[in-house]
Amino acid sequence: MQKSTPEQDKSPAQLIDGRIAELGDWRGKTLAKVRALIHEADPEVEETWKWRGVPVWEHAGIICTGETYKEVVKLTFAKGASLEDPTKLFNSSLEGNARRAIDIREGEKIDEAAFKNLIKAAIQLNLAKPAKSKKA
Repeated sequence: MQKSTPEQDKSPAQLIDGRIAELGDWRGKTLAKVRALIHEADPEVEETWKWRGVPVWEHAGIICTGETYKEVVKLTFAKGASLEDPTKLFNSSLEGNARRAIDIREGEKIDEAAFKNLIKAAIQLNLAKPAKSKKA
């Protein structure tokens, strides 16, 4: 029987809390801010932790991921190419057929109302076209 690691014993929310704390700079603050906005837009959002350390927010499928890099906090919307983006929040991964991303750099502010509307639109799209469930 394998021993579990400390990371395996933590909930996704605790792992995201840990990521925010370990960043300890503008990226952690930015990730915490967008996380709060996601929860405001959808109080029923489910936080998950995938691909060896990526915070993921889901509701009837993936809404977006929250990756952190040296220069940006990247919010990648799984079905972003299918979403209306009237305020042009998407500024990265614009060439793909499915995903779109928002790169937030140090000192940049996000349009909170527009971001929450994008989250809600992503959820509506997921509810209209739910992710295929995995067969056992």
